[in-house]
Amino acid sequence: MATAQHTLTTPGSTAPEPPARNIGNDVSRRVLRFVGLFRVAVGIAMLVIAIGFRDPQLLGIRDSGLFLATAASYCLFAVLLLVWQWRPPLVVARLVLIELLVDVLAISLLMHASGGVRGGLGALLVVFVGAASLSLPGRQAFFASAIAALAVLAEQALRVLEYGAPSGDFVAAGVLGAIIFMIASAAWPLARRLEESEALARQRGIDLADLAQLNDYIIQNLRESIVVVDAANRVRLINQSAAEHTGIRTREPGQDLALLAPHLSRMLGDWRRQGNPLLQPPSFLSADGSTRINAYLAPLGGGDDGPVLMFLEDAGLLSQKVQQSKLAALGRLSASIAHEIRNPVGALSHASQLLEESPRLGADDRRLIDIIRTNSRRVNEIIENVLQLSRREASRPELIYLAGWSRDFVAEFSSTLELHEGQVSVTSSEDVEVRVDPSHLRQVVWNLCENAIKYGSSNGGIAVEIAFGRLPGNRRPYLEVSDSGAGIAEELRERIFEPFATGRTGGTGLGLFISRELCECNRAALVYEARRGGGSTFRIVFADPARWEN
Repeated sequence: MATAQHTLTTPGSTAPEPPARNIGNDVSRRVLRFVGLFRVAVGIAMLVIAIGFRDPQLLGIRDSGLFLATAASYCLFAVLLLVWQWRPPLVVARLVLIELLVDVLAISLLMHASGGVRGGLGALLVVFVGAASLSLPGRQAFFASAIAALAVLAEQALRVLEYGAPSGDFVAAGVLGAIIFMIASAAWPLARRLEESEALARQRGIDLADLAQLNDYIIQNLRESIVVVDAANRVRLINQSAAEHTGIRTREPGQDLALLAPHLSRMLGDWRRQGNPLLQPPSFLSADGSTRINAYLAPLGGGDDGPVLMFLEDAGLLSQKVQQSKLAALGRLSASIAHEIRNPVGALSHASQLLEESPRLGADDRRLIDIIRTNSRRVNEIIENVLQLSRREASRPELIYLAGWSRDFVAEFSSTLELHEGQVSVTSSEDVEVRVDPSHLRQVVWNLCENAIKYGSSNGGIAVEIAFGRLPGNRRPYLEVSDSGAGIAEELRERIFEPFATGRTGGTGLGLFISRELCECNRAALVYEARRGGGSTFRIVFADPARWEN
């Protein structure tokens, strides 16, 4: 950020005048370059005239020898000075004043050798004095103009004394001196305005640079993920959060989105072809597979084929807030559900059992009793799930090695459900350590495997696979349960973790909801992914035990 410095002076002391007006400022540098080039051009022109135009003599009529010596010396001085000061020009008041004195001396000698004011060379002093006034402080600028005017008058006086020149030439010399003073008077305030404008522009440039840096910092550290692409699908802007979600390793602008994130490029292409800016693309899994991402696209130009701003939102955060509110509502209702529904349902179930013992019941009556008993069990299952959710205690995490735990779980699960060997299998060999509540993990995996058995058996066979390992991006440990069933319908995938959302007749729709809540209690994430070749995969992404915060 820009800072300001203040110089303190004691009373009665005079502040030293700066050696140059804003030493090194761009205006003075450009003026010095221009004057240096102009000085070289004048020196070369005078030297060419002195050597090449002897008969008839254009300049140096009074003293050709003096004119040639002065032109040669002045040309050499101009070239050497230009080479020395070209990069970068040295803006020092004393040096500028010395250069002007040399210019005045050389032009005065050239004037004297060429017939004085009538030769017209005195007009060159106007350029040199005006340029010097743009780089010198006020008093030094007027001092330099006074020296130039006095030099013109002194040259004219010397011509009158030596050659008997007409005294009327003093009028022309005086007019030239007055013009020099007027140029210096006009150049000095102009230089001040140029300096103020330059300082203001420099400060605005600093402010804009600071603002751009601040904007870039804000964008890069936003919790929201932002990606901006142009009409050719080249990335113009991407922040850190979006790079992590999409797996893009570089944030250099101008790169092809199809090479950095093919799935995001395909989604953008489908959205452009549909031609509806209000249409929300389907969600997709993040690069590390730990969460689902919702994409919101907005055109920045006049149409869908121009630049596009993409907001990528972690669907887990949004669903977590929604689920928390639903969980709070369920908690308030759970007590009344237990007292108001459980007892009547128990009474209905008991009455159906007593009625079933009657010997006078026919086949139709027994079918109706089965319906009553089945639905009583279903209602009781819903009540148990809701009560379990409301009674959920804080997690007690422990270090667990998934290889041994998975083998024990598969043996217990297969024995309890009387499954054949190989219907539930563990496909990973690498052992992974996680930190989780063992009872919560068992309940979640049991529920996932039970769902896999139900959906897999409806598709003609049972094949459940349990795999574990580490994600390729952030190396977080995971455990996933996959089945070979029919999968979950597209329209239901966004709601499968909501309470009472089920795609199976007879299901309560609370199993996955409770499973995700238990995962979140252990700082883990539960996500769904369609399995290649058919079926479903539910993945538990654990927190890294090395970074667990107590």
